[in-house]
Amino acid sequence: MTDHLPILPVLIPFLAGLLLLALHDRPLALRRGLGLAALVLQIGASLVLLQAVAGGDILVYRLGDWAAPWGIVLVADRLAAWMVLITNLLALFALVQASAGLDLRGRHFHVLFQMQLFGLAGAFLTGDLFNLFVFFEILLLASYGLLLHGGGAQRVKAGLHYVVLNLLGSSLFLLAAGLLYASLGSLNMADLAQRSASVAPENLGLARAGGLLLLGVFALKAALLPLHLWLPAAYANAPAAVAALFAIMTKVGAYAIVRSHTLLFGADAGPLANLFEPWLIPLALASLPLAALGALAVRSLGRLTAYLVILSLGNLLLAFSLGQAGIAAGLYYLPHSTFAAALLFLLGEAIARRRPFSADRLRVDADMPNLPLWGGLFFLAAVIMAGLPPFSGFLGKFLLLRAASGHDAMIWIWALVLISALLAIIALARAGSRLFFQTSVTEGRALAGTLPGSAASVHELVALFGLFGLILLLTLLAGPALEFTQATAEQLLQPALYRDAILNPAPVHSPGTAP
Repeated sequence: MTDHLPILPVLIPFLAGLLLLALHDRPLALRRGLGLAALVLQIGASLVLLQAVAGGDILVYRLGDWAAPWGIVLVADRLAAWMVLITNLLALFALVQASAGLDLRGRHFHVLFQMQLFGLAGAFLTGDLFNLFVFFEILLLASYGLLLHGGGAQRVKAGLHYVVLNLLGSSLFLLAAGLLYASLGSLNMADLAQRSASVAPENLGLARAGGLLLLGVFALKAALLPLHLWLPAAYANAPAAVAALFAIMTKVGAYAIVRSHTLLFGADAGPLANLFEPWLIPLALASLPLAALGALAVRSLGRLTAYLVILSLGNLLLAFSLGQAGIAAGLYYLPHSTFAAALLFLLGEAIARRRPFSADRLRVDADMPNLPLWGGLFFLAAVIMAGLPPFSGFLGKFLLLRAASGHDAMIWIWALVLISALLAIIALARAGSRLFFQTSVTEGRALAGTLPGSAASVHELVALFGLFGLILLLTLLAGPALEFTQATAEQLLQPALYRDAILNPAPVHSPGTAP
């Protein structure tokens, strides 16, 4: 069974999506139940996969039993298993929230949701660049449908920008893959890592161009400066459950960057070594103040959250640029920032539905029913999102700053991380003040009894407290989680382990024969 573990996170959502498509005319309760059951199954498979690779093993699944580099391979190491588990845990609570009624607003929501998970799992587990492109396309196609789910002029406008930019990114991805294939003769990542060390001088320019183009594509997916402009409108206008799921989408770009940075263009890559390094720190540092100023300037909670997503991406990619300690800190901070953003997106919709005139816009409105509950949840979410103690975000940022100690850019890193964190706190405090203290109490009392959905629903409470529970768990289990991310960082910085697992697997001996 262990041999088939790497394909299960890909296969389960794919089969669930096909089944849901076949049952599209069946009662909604059945489709919701199947979607949730599939996700529980995916979480179980992810946990087993994580346990299987936690000791350092790298599992390789050869589709059709074709040997690499010719065949398609799925590769599960610590990083891939970590990303798959985070995705499925996030998706569970996004789907619970969507089952409150979002899935009624259009056709095939559950099919698109499972296809999105299929694309995400494939992107994390694939072992070659071409299939990374294929899985990117699958998850993007599903995300187009999810983003536009329910319609609306603003959503369609934001969705159009999102689609056009991602189509441009896909075209550049193909061009980058073509340049790398032309210069290195392979698209298998392990084979590319091996060949990059001995690239011919006449092909070096092409290989560099392909690698830097690849960085541009991944930076677009991750919304890294200056390719971030698509994100605020797209995420702020998406349905809350979809925006919550999209919190992992930018992490796909971050994952692709750290995988390429350590495997394809790591220290062993000869003339291509550290190709991304001169770009990552400046761009990540520039993202921090820009995202923080954007968060201060916006006038709605949705856009505020979107800018805080860009800010967290800046911190994450900055951490990935700081060697082993930084990568370990970043991998610990990654689930925190993902769950925190999803929590704030879901909470933003819950608050918007209880403000009759302004929704989530940061201006005076009627007093909200159940004010202590929503005010308390917003305060909690703001503390988590800002990275204040005692939650895991504080520890992640502290580790990031410690990893920067002794770095040439330490002063800039410390200053910009701390200043942007302060600006984020001010932006969140300003939002809380506008939402909960500048209200028309008299008008609110008159409207409180007539507001639709004023009482908290089971779906939104399960989703909100579920995400909060994940962040709390990450905080309480910080020790084991950090040990895992440190081991993951150590494995990433030994690309020979990845190469050998795929290209030079240990021979299998028949029982009774000498090894």
